[in-house]
Amino acid sequence: MIPKKNKPGGIVYSTEFGRTCPACGRPVSGCACRRSSPSPKNDGIVRVGRITKGCRGKGLTVITGIPLDNDNLSALAKQLKQKCGAGGTIKDGAIEIQGDHRDMLVQELTARGYTIKRSGG
Repeated sequence: MIPKKNKPGGIVYSTEFGRTCPACGRPVSGCACRRSSPSPKNDGIVRVGRITKGCRGKGLTVITGIPLDNDNLSALAKQLKQKCGAGGTIKDGAIEIQGDHRDMLVQELTARGYTIKRSGG
């Protein structure tokens, strides 16, 4: 039995299904509303932003939307980290580089032929 769409303040956990989606009321594993939402990764624009959340006040430059597979993405991340002289990682298809290097990365990615958009503050 799949529960009907919840009203605001409705059920978010059920002993029968576990966690449920607050929007459609289905179990999270079978949620239809989240799968149907368009992904911003597929619009062809590479976004370069900066975050500080979870970094103990230090900034991270985050690059998302690069249309590469994991091997090529890690090779690009290595080159960009060397260019910036900083460390970093790849998480969920996004390249994270320690420090605020947005200006340098925008120039480098534009030179490589990507369409760039600065995001965040």
